[in-house]
Amino acid sequence: MTIQIKIMKKAIIAFLLCIGTVQLSHAQASLPASPPANPSKEEQELLELSKSKWTWMADKNVETLNGLFDEKCVFVHMGGSWGKTQELNTIKSGMIWYKKAEVYGASVNIFGNTAILLNDIDLLAVVGGNEVTHAFMVTEVYLKENGKWKMGSLTFSTLLRPVKMK
Repeated sequence: MTIQIKIMKKAIIAFLLCIGTVQLSHAQASLPASPPANPSKEEQELLELSKSKWTWMADKNVETLNGLFDEKCVFVHMGGSWGKTQELNTIKSGMIWYKKAEVYGASVNIFGNTAILLNDIDLLAVVGGNEVTHAFMVTEVYLKENGKWKMGSLTFSTLLRPVKMK
């Protein structure tokens, strides 16, 4: 191969990478640090539902949570993962008391009948009798069935930022 052909190939590859990078930069998901300026009615409904969920969890309102959590809902915590029944029992017994969730940012992305909601939070909880506070990015997945949103998954991912809650 001549040097000109090698240079041409490298130029084409570089050009395609630039186009791909520009395309990806315009396809970013809505993240908690950049909430939509004007959320749609459905996005606002989900953000309010998530906010209410934190209150129900703090109040150990397992009756209301039972209606929110889908039968196949999964919960991923720092210490393990489990289904709806174990999560409700964990809340009811106080094994984990979600005492207070300070939400610093929330965003929602809707894909048809599925919504992914992200919360940047500090969580004050009592776990096994010990009060702890952690910074989390919480991922909530909701499924819309018969016009009603049900939670399909709740995942706590530890953030490396310092806890802001006082």
